[in-house]
Amino acid sequence: MDFSISDEQQEFRDSVIAFAEKALTSDVRSREKDGEFFWEGWRSCAEFGIQGLPIPDKYGGLEQDITTCLLVMDALGYACRDTGLLFSLNSHMWTCEIPILEFGSEEQKDFYLPKMTSGELVGGHAMTEPDAGSDAYSLRTTATKDGDDYVLNGAKTFISNAPIADVILVFATTNRDRGWAGVTGFLVNRDAPGLGVGKPLDKVGLKTSPTGELTLEDCRVPKSSILGRPGQGSAIFNAEMEWERSCLFACHVGAMRFQLETCVNYARDRKQFGESIVSFQAISHKLADMRVRLELAELILHKVAWLKSTGQRAQLESAIAKLFVSESYLQNSLEAMQIHGGYGFMSEYEIDRDLRDALGARIYSGTSEIQRNIIARFLDV
Repeated sequence: MDFSISDEQQEFRDSVIAFAEKALTSDVRSREKDGEFFWEGWRSCAEFGIQGLPIPDKYGGLEQDITTCLLVMDALGYACRDTGLLFSLNSHMWTCEIPILEFGSEEQKDFYLPKMTSGELVGGHAMTEPDAGSDAYSLRTTATKDGDDYVLNGAKTFISNAPIADVILVFATTNRDRGWAGVTGFLVNRDAPGLGVGKPLDKVGLKTSPTGELTLEDCRVPKSSILGRPGQGSAIFNAEMEWERSCLFACHVGAMRFQLETCVNYARDRKQFGESIVSFQAISHKLADMRVRLELAELILHKVAWLKSTGQRAQLESAIAKLFVSESYLQNSLEAMQIHGGYGFMSEYEIDRDLRDALGARIYSGTSEIQRNIIARFLDV
């Protein structure tokens, strides 16, 4: 395995950092307080090419490989403090764009991908239901064939981008007797009759990323809205999770890198008992542990990217990556607050935002407990 990156990839990563520092860092605290989505930042990202990173040139994208996508997400996590914007970008890209690219018909690709790449359309993804969270395939949302249409009925909750999405990949049961093999994905446009979108939910973190509920009451969609084939929903979901559990969590690795730099600089400047606190073993060991977690998190993500770039599945490795990165991000956020002491507890220092955002990382994209279940399955236990 060779995890080295090319000069071109490094230059691209550096350009992303410069872009994010210039265009994506203003007024984060006020937007977070108001729960406001950063539309100007969204459009700036589209102009830069972020939403089109993995998308082929013929659909207006940059056609970058997964390792480059990983590096870009890492750079954004490092340089952009608006984690909510990054979360919405990742949801749009890996759980809506990528499924369309990998499973969509040519008509679906031609219609959706250019507009999603340009930022004109916002994508969402609706799997979770009030009674189907970790048990992803116990869906109660149904899709019943009616002539050339399907009629969807059910409810979805905790749906990222729902309040702002123009198209949502909705998973519904078309054949309950087949269990997970009876789940089908539908591309549902915002104006579909019978689709209702609730108000944004108030969250502990990621406040600038709108999350909401969906209701489907006799929501009628044409047969052409099926993504892939009927019953292929499980394959779509598993494939997209490999992308999300690597590229989304690369943002967290970037944030961890920024955290560590911030803590090192603070520990050098902060003096107690006549010395910089960085000289105290209790502090230097915390910094060392933060560095170890950062290094290992980066390595496992690059292994996932390497596997996928060589055409291999990475279900086990992406589960390990998701588990380790999310737990490490939370632990490093706790350490950052402890190192900053009383100042870390003050919102002015913005240490709290990473901590609140990190709490969600152990839940979305499959909880830490679910990742352990996946890993255990590969051990035949």
